[in-house]
Amino acid sequence: MTLSIWRYAHLALAIISSFFLFILAATGVILSVDAVTEKYPNYQVENFDTINLAQALPALRKVYPEIIELRVDHNKFVRIDAQDIDGNSVKGYIDPLTGKLLGPEIIKSPFIQWTTALHRSLFLKETGRVMMGVASFILCLISISGVVLIAKRQQGIRNFFVKINRDFFAQYFHVVAGRLLLIPTLLLAVTGTYLVLMHVDVFDLESKELVIANDATEESIAIAEFKIFQETKLSDVEKIEFPFMEDDPEEFFRLTLKTRDLTVHQLTGAIVAEERLAKAVMLEKLTLDLHTGRSNILLAIILGFASLNILFFIYSGFVITWKRSRTKIRNKHKAQHAEVILLVGSENGSTLFFANCVHKQLLAHGISSYITQMNQFSAFPKAQKMLVFTSTFGLGTAPSNADKFHDLLAKHPANQPIEYAVVGFGSKSYADYCSFAFQVNSLFAAQSWATEFIPVHTVNDKSVDEFTQWIHQWSEKSLIPLSTAAASYQAKLPPLHTFKVLEKTATSADNTTFKIVLESTSKKKFQSGDLLAIYPANDFKERLYSIGANDGKIQLMVKLYTDGLGSSFLYKLQPNDCIKARILVNKDFHMPQAAAQVAMIANGTGIAPFLGMIASNKSQTAIRLFAGFRYNNSLIKEYGAFAASARQQGKLESLELAFSREENPQYVMDLIAANERYFIDLLSNQGVIMVCGSLLMLRDVEKALNRLTEQHLGRPLSYYSERQQLLTDCY
Repeated sequence: MTLSIWRYAHLALAIISSFFLFILAATGVILSVDAVTEKYPNYQVENFDTINLAQALPALRKVYPEIIELRVDHNKFVRIDAQDIDGNSVKGYIDPLTGKLLGPEIIKSPFIQWTTALHRSLFLKETGRVMMGVASFILCLISISGVVLIAKRQQGIRNFFVKINRDFFAQYFHVVAGRLLLIPTLLLAVTGTYLVLMHVDVFDLESKELVIANDATEESIAIAEFKIFQETKLSDVEKIEFPFMEDDPEEFFRLTLKTRDLTVHQLTGAIVAEERLAKAVMLEKLTLDLHTGRSNILLAIILGFASLNILFFIYSGFVITWKRSRTKIRNKHKAQHAEVILLVGSENGSTLFFANCVHKQLLAHGISSYITQMNQFSAFPKAQKMLVFTSTFGLGTAPSNADKFHDLLAKHPANQPIEYAVVGFGSKSYADYCSFAFQVNSLFAAQSWATEFIPVHTVNDKSVDEFTQWIHQWSEKSLIPLSTAAASYQAKLPPLHTFKVLEKTATSADNTTFKIVLESTSKKKFQSGDLLAIYPANDFKERLYSIGANDGKIQLMVKLYTDGLGSSFLYKLQPNDCIKARILVNKDFHMPQAAAQVAMIANGTGIAPFLGMIASNKSQTAIRLFAGFRYNNSLIKEYGAFAASARQQGKLESLELAFSREENPQYVMDLIAANERYFIDLLSNQGVIMVCGSLLMLRDVEKALNRLTEQHLGRPLSYYSERQQLLTDCY
C-alpha cells in the first residue's frame, strides 16, 4: 500500500473523529489532573500492604461500636461508614490499625462529575457511550496508521526513532510527539474501546462463577482468629459490609475482594459462600485502572500528557494539512503549449511554495509556464526548459508525489532538446542530504534530449538566501528576470497597505522613464532598497519595484513599456489616486552601515534605490555612484543636480555616467575599467559594491569585476560575494 493511501486514511480518520476526540482529550486532561490531585492529602498509612483483616477489624470495632461498611479505594485509602462510641456518624478516611480519623470523605465536585459524564457518554447515555467507543476505536486506527506513516518515512520500524527533518513546528512535533507518546495514546484508545464494549454487553459474559456453600457448624471464635481474615490483606479488599446485628448467626460479613466475593459467618469465621469473579470482569477492572491511571500517580501523569497531546495532534494535524494545501497550483497555459515546465517533488508543501513563487513570476513576465507534480510527468511538446524543485523524503528517497518519476521519465521521452536545472531541498543534518535531487539530475543527464542548463543546486533548511543564489544564477544565464530579493520568497506575505499618489512626471520623446512618488496612508516603515509589490490586474500577477526613500515617501523610477502591465498601470495614476500594495523588506539590499566605502552601480531605473540611500546617508560613508543610460536627456540633468547637492552635503563623493546611444558610446563596464584601482582598493578594505538594474548589465559587471579580482587580488569575485561585499538587486 502506498504512502499516499496511508496518509489519506490517517487524515480521513482524523477528520471524521476530530470533534469526539477533542471532547475525549479535553475531558481526559481534566480527569487526569483530578486523578493526580485526589491523591493529596495522602491518607494511606505506613505498611498498608502488610496489614490483614485480623489485625484491622478488631481494632476498629473498639473505636466504632457500629460499623456499616468499610471500603478501600484505588488510592489505598481506607474509608469507613460507622458510628463512634458517642453515637456520632463518621464517614471519612481512617487509620485501619487505630481507627484514627485522617480526613473527611472526598466527594467529587459537580464539575468533575459533569466532566466524567461528558467523557463517558456526551450525556446521551447508551448512544453516547457507543459514539465515544467508536471514537476511541478510530483513535486506535489513527495511531496505527501514524506508525505506518513514520515507518514508511524512515524506511522501516528499525529506523522509527531516527532523526527527522524539521520542516516546520507543527510537522516536526506531530511526528516527535507521536513517537514518544505512541504507547500511552494506544493505551487510552484500546482501554477506552474495551470499556465501552464491556459496558454495552458486547461480550455477554457472566460476571461471577463457582459458588461454594458451607454449613458453618464450627464453634464461635474471636474475629482476630478467623482464618480467612488472617489470610486476607487489606490491600486485596474493595469493600466489607458488616453484620447489622452482632452475635446473630443469620448475619454475615460480606467481603468484596479484587478476585472474588465472600460471605463469612460472623461467629465462626467460616466461608458460607464464595463467588469468583469471571476473568472478563477482572480484566475490566484492570482496564479501568489502566485507562484512568487512578492506581498509579506516574501513569496518571503520563496519560494526562497523552490526552493533552491528542489535542496537539488535532491542531498540528490540521496545520500540516492546511500547509500542504494552501499553495494552489494555477496553470494559465496547458501542458502541451508551455515553454517552461516546473516539476515539483514535495512532501509537506514547502518545496511547492518555492516553485510556485517562480511559476508566478514567469507568468507575470509573459512566459508560458506550467507547474505540476513529478508524478504527473508526461510529454511536453513545446517545452524548452525544465526546472525541477524536489525535497528528499525519509532516508534519501523520493517524496510521495515523485516516487513514479523514474518510470515516467523513461515512458515519455522528449522529441526536442530541453535544458534542465534541478534544485534540491533538504537538511545537512542528514547523511542523505538532497540525495533524491542528485538522483533526478543523473536521470536527466542520461537522456539524449536533455542538457544541463546549470549544475544541481541545494537549499539547506529552506534557506531563502540559498534559494535566491540559484535564482540569481538561473536568471543571469537565462536572462529571464526573476526577483533576487529574499523578500519575494517569504512564506508569510506582509499585509496590503494603501498608498496615495503625490507626484508623477511625464515621459517625453527622448525619455521613457517617469518618476512617481507615493505616501503610505498607514505610515508603513520602509528603507531604500526595499521592494514595492503592486498587483495591476488584481490577481496573482505581482510587479516589484525598488524603493527609493525620500523624506518618508516612496520614490519609484519606472520605464514605460507600451504593453507593460505594471508600468502602464502606474503611469495612468494621477495625484491623489490610491492603490493597494505591499512593502517587502529587502534586508540584503539595504545601505551597509559598517562599510567605509560603497560603490553603487546602476543602469536605467535601477538608480532609484541609490538616490534614496544617498539622500539619507548620515554616516558620511564614502559613496561613489556609477550609472549607465541610453541618452543624456532632461532626466539625467535632474540626476546631475541631485548629485551636485549631495556632494555639497558630504553625502556623495562622485557621480560618473555612461551613455550607450550617444557619441563615443560607453557602458558601466567601461566606468569600472577606468576606475580599476578604486575597485581593487575598495574590495581590499572591506568596502561594498551594490548593483541594481538589468540582468544583462549585472552579468557584464560581474565579468568585469571578476577579471579585476582574479588578476589583482588572486581571488574570484564569488569570494567577496560570500563575504557580503557584493550586493545585487537586478531584474
